Amino acid sequence: MEVKATLKYARVSPQKCRLVVDQIRGLPVEKALNILEFSHKKSGELVKKVLNSAIANAEHNENADIDELYVSSAWVNEGPTMKRLRARAKGRGARILKRSSHICIGVTEKTY
Repeated sequence: MEVKATLKYARVSPQKCRLVVDQIRGLPVEKALNILEFSHKKSGELVKKVLNSAIANAEHNENADIDELYVSSAWVNEGPTMKRLRARAKGRGARILKRSSHICIGVTEKTY
């Protein structure tokens, strides 16, 4: 049974976050946590928190064995965008888009 954890409204661009999520999809959770631990990206820390939450959900709710878990699904959807203005020359304004993400990670126990 797949167990999921979600982080909504994360203040990181979905495009940047997908780079990190693509690295861990399909890996055992131990190896995925190791990759996220040494990631230099901001989204690596956020994804690591969501993965730890999914592992805790699987252990607590489904009595799953942590050693047998792997990342079965991981995706990043686009959240709401905050629109801001930056002053430019001659009284004009340039739009700044501050993007947010919804990060979702699912883990499943390996069956042999």
